[in-house]
Amino acid sequence: MQVTIDKNSGYCFGVEFAIKMAEDEMENEETLYCLGDIVHNDMEVKRLSEKGLVVIDREQLHALSNCKVLIRAHGEPPETYKLAIENNIELIDASCPVVLKLQHRVKNAFDKMERENGQIVIYGKKGHAEVIGLTGQTLEKAIVVTQDSDLDQLDFTRPITLFSQTTKSTKGFYALSEKIENRIKATKGESTEVDFNSNDSICRQVSNREPQLQRFAQENDVILFVSGKKSSNGKALYQVCLSENPRSYFIENEEEIEVEWIQQAERVGICGATSTPMWLMEQVKTFVNGVSQEILHG
Repeated sequence: MQVTIDKNSGYCFGVEFAIKMAEDEMENEETLYCLGDIVHNDMEVKRLSEKGLVVIDREQLHALSNCKVLIRAHGEPPETYKLAIENNIELIDASCPVVLKLQHRVKNAFDKMERENGQIVIYGKKGHAEVIGLTGQTLEKAIVVTQDSDLDQLDFTRPITLFSQTTKSTKGFYALSEKIENRIKATKGESTEVDFNSNDSICRQVSNREPQLQRFAQENDVILFVSGKKSSNGKALYQVCLSENPRSYFIENEEEIEVEWIQQAERVGICGATSTPMWLMEQVKTFVNGVSQEILHG
């Protein structure tokens, strides 16, 4: 049995940067607070908590003062920075540069839409940390769209500017963009000029993984996709694998592997989300190799 880890899987730059910042800071601090899970992977969160990283929510942040708090890669809305100044909190800002650039674009587009009586639409998951940071640039006026039914919130007679959460599916974004354009034409008439600005703001490090994963899924008999169940990116990339290879299985760690999945396989591929640490995929590979030896020696 050949067991291969996808070389393109594992942390994206933003997550890797945030974890490195946290680890560097904890070398000199007994406790470092982190606003929300630093990464959507429970095993990595557990590893870092053992080093002194304490995960807090927004309510708990209000009660803190005179301490250090890490801002994770997902970014934060303006009010978080305002609160930090008021409570004398030192922010260790690990916001991903791609997310920060998007926040700036959303803020500029929102100011323009306010002047033109238009609407900002975010293709993303409502309540997701990155989306909270983006809607915060719009005084919470942005409309978050996850599925087709959410489009009913839009006024198709007014200008619309669309952005995407950086980790969403490229295919999903363009399908949504087309639906909005069609709804505008249906409302205002085919001959009317469409006042719609669609911005593909998906991170290329994320979107490039889709074609890479398609190839990887085709090359292996069985795919073990390793990801935290809370990862939006993980759910999207797993579907990419599943569409190419029906013998794809979503697991959080090696304990969830069922031996029957891999018994008849010659090639087992291990891959993961942008929030999946390489050490965890290595752990899964070690387990599969162990099972392979047991099968071989009966």
